[in-house]
Amino acid sequence: MTLPQEIIRAKRDGRPLSEAEIGEFIAGLTSGAVSEGQAAAFAMAVFFRGMSLDERVALTRAMTASGATLDWREMKLPGPVVDKHSTGGVGDNVSLMLAPMLAACGAYVPMISGRGLGHTGGTLDKLDSIPGYVSQPDLPLFRKVVADAGCAIIGQTADLAPADRRLYAIRDVTATVESIALITASILSKKLAAGLQALVMDVKTGSGAFMPNLEGARDLAESIAAVANGAGLPTVALITGMGEPLASAAGNAVEVLNAVDYLTGARRDARLHAVTLALGAELLILSGLARDRLVARAALERSLASGAAAERFERMVAALGGPADLLARARDLLPAAPVVVAAAPQRRGFVQTIDAREIGLAVVELGGGRAHASDSIDPAVGLTRLAGIGAEVSAEAPLALVHARDEASAAAAIRRLGDAYRVGDAPPAKLADPVVARIGGAA
Repeated sequence: MTLPQEIIRAKRDGRPLSEAEIGEFIAGLTSGAVSEGQAAAFAMAVFFRGMSLDERVALTRAMTASGATLDWREMKLPGPVVDKHSTGGVGDNVSLMLAPMLAACGAYVPMISGRGLGHTGGTLDKLDSIPGYVSQPDLPLFRKVVADAGCAIIGQTADLAPADRRLYAIRDVTATVESIALITASILSKKLAAGLQALVMDVKTGSGAFMPNLEGARDLAESIAAVANGAGLPTVALITGMGEPLASAAGNAVEVLNAVDYLTGARRDARLHAVTLALGAELLILSGLARDRLVARAALERSLASGAAAERFERMVAALGGPADLLARARDLLPAAPVVVAAAPQRRGFVQTIDAREIGLAVVELGGGRAHASDSIDPAVGLTRLAGIGAEVSAEAPLALVHARDEASAAAAIRRLGDAYRVGDAPPAKLADPVVARIGGAA
């Protein structure tokens, strides 16, 4: 057995680690034999020295094996088990619609999601705004809901990839979160533990993204696609734009309401719809449920038009403790802020650019996000009717509606929105395609 400090020394000095060395270190991390200081030193050595593809695959597999893994074969589900994961952004509620859409197309979606931190929103925080919804059920209930509804969106349980939880907490306080190798292993260890047969990654780029520049986003997308496929999980990564909020809502309850409107057809934001269809099409093709993108997109559109996706969403919500009539009564059941104020632009004109990160921070200041992992969330606050790039704005057509707990926090959010938007005399010459690039899989 190799001592933890010798493994750290080897990585510090730039020597590639063997699969056995990585396995030993992660086993020690899980059991407690590796100290917090040693884990921090390991993370910093990886941050500076990086990891080869073989090392990343070995790290991902070792972290996956640190806890329970789900095996859906024993349940004899009549369709493939698939999932989607996003690196996070602002107004990104794709998971809420895509999981039931995929279920309506014959897939099974055990989606393990996270909470928001900083300016990015978290899927679990959105779902927690639904009265009664149990976002962290035990594994038997999780399995039952996936089998019965075709999808279940929950938080990471204590059983799945426990080494990831310990290493992530250390990375968070040692300035090593940005390591591509460690991000890759963190994401994929949980996905492999979930027993998936296909995965699509949504890697964001732009002002509201974790990886704001395209080069960094491409590095991460290529790493995730290569490691996942190397570990036996067919994966495609799409790089999508986060230079503006994806939906016209940002917050928690307001994004659930936006998802309800999307599923029922009351309103569908164009960029949000484009990204949702693109991600869903990749999964239907990867899992063998569609032969090409044209067929896949048509199936996803039918799931919406027929009401099948909406029915799957409502069935999932009810099975996890939420109301059985959420779609019909969403505006009555979801928490609402007492103050709603229009954020007027500083001048009439057309939106040229948006600092999406500032939009996310406006939500945090309202109480709808976290500056620290321990912060509590106000589910009712947020922003709706967010004007997108190219939109004409004026006193009569505001930048957004601010949903706040009081007038003072509403005023602060309005000031931040004013700083986030740049307005000009003419609309932009061309609106950017929300899907920037595709990594991995067949063309």
